[in-house]
Amino acid sequence: MDLASFLLATAVAHVGFAIFVAVHAALSDRDAENWPYITLVLGLAGVAAYFFYDETDRSGPL
Repeated sequence: MDLASFLLATAVAHVGFAIFVAVHAALSDRDAENWPYITLVLGLAGVAAYFFYDETDRSGPL
């Protein structure tokens, strides 16, 4: 795979992931906050963080 094809595939995947996060947030009545933008930049890591990060789980100063 040449570099141009790789970059295009990566860009398409990241845009798709960001759209997925935004649509999921809208359908589940969650506030997407900045997660679509983070996902656009970081790809799969942003999708994982969107699903596993939850501010309501914080119970202490840690």
